[in-house]
Amino acid sequence: MAEPDLNPPLFDAPPLADQERMVEAILFASAEPVTVAELNARMPHGCDAAAALDLLRKRYEGRGVTVMKVGEAWAMRTASDLGYLMQREVVETRKLSRAAIETLAIVAYHQPCTRAEIEEIRGVSVSRGTIDQLLELEWIRFGRRRATPGRPVTFVVTQGFLDHFGLESARDLPGLKDLRAAGLLENRPVPGTGGDEVETDDDQSDMFDGEGETDEGETDQ
Repeated sequence: MAEPDLNPPLFDAPPLADQERMVEAILFASAEPVTVAELNARMPHGCDAAAALDLLRKRYEGRGVTVMKVGEAWAMRTASDLGYLMQREVVETRKLSRAAIETLAIVAYHQPCTRAEIEEIRGVSVSRGTIDQLLELEWIRFGRRRATPGRPVTFVVTQGFLDHFGLESARDLPGLKDLRAAGLLENRPVPGTGGDEVETDDDQSDMFDGEGETDEGETDQ
């Protein structure tokens, strides 16, 4: 005769179909991407958020809304090929200066990097205002300090940056050919990407449609 379970579960986990609905509700209501651990914490004991999330992701394949991975978290977003339908909904509140755009590009393509490394790649000093603006936008954040004299702080892009540009990770950043094909880059390479083009005085095109501004206090080295 089998011995009785001395520690029976207080209740059984909901069916996987119900768990899928729970994950859908949480992602739909969350403005920010949600990790699997956060999903499990919100759902009843015994739920498998990862399995439910996998079902939900497959259910939304090919739909107008997709379940996409953003860094280590998940979110419901408009399908990338339908983004043009939302253009009237977008309100541009601020334009980044050319200096800020180049600094952001360097951090994205070379992270983690220090301020000195950013200045070395750009060839000009970076004002504190540029860094502060990108930190305020929450597109970059402080990374680990370098194990070098002075232990300078490094900068990396944030999950918010990835989410804004529809990227799973920084590895999904477009290459030079993609940028030129989209009309976002002409003859000058993304700073620090090792392009062999040489910028001339007549080549004043701005990366990512940024304005041709420079940081206050920036000087040529």
